[in-house]
Parts: sequence; C-alpha cells; structure tokens
Amino acid sequence: MKNKFGAIIAGSSVIFGAMLFFGVNGRAYIDPSVMTYLIQAIAGVVIAVGAAVGIYFRKAKKKINDKLGIDENKNKEVESDDIIVNETDGKDEK
Repeated sequence: MKNKFGAIIAGSSVIFGAMLFFGVNGRAYIDPSVMTYLIQAIAGVVIAVGAAVGIYFRKAKKKINDKLGIDENKNKEVESDDIIVNETDGKDEK
C-alpha cells in the first residue's frame, strides 16, 4: 500500500514536471479581469503572510521579554473602567 502511494506521487510529479518543462509557449490574450484577479490573489497572499509573520513575531517577542524579565506595560497609564452616569429629572439646566 505504501509503495503504491509513493509510486502514484512520483508518477504524478514526473508528469507535472514534464508538463512544465515541455510546455508550448502560448501567445494568448490575457483578459484585464484575469490580471485584476491575479493582483488580488497576490495581494491576499502578501497580507496573509504579513499577518502570520506579525503574529509569530509578537509571540516570540513576548517569550523573549518574559525570559529577560522585561515588562512592556511598566510606564503606561491605564484608565479605569468606571462608568459614571449623571441622572437628571428631565429638566435642562441653563
């Protein structure tokens, strides 16, 4: 079973490689909508990779700061979560 699966993978990769290597140069018209779609796909991949790198960078930075004992929030001011509601009896004060 394992050998059959490996043979299928190897055969399909050889066929795919031959398709790329022996491909005929096509001189076809590329519709502008196809190029727009391609630009959107490339932009989506770039944004996704950037988000993934940002997430892993933040996690790595947090681990390094924890190991070194650095507190990022040491000098930051924090507002209280208190909500103050002024109740009036319906009269406008002037």
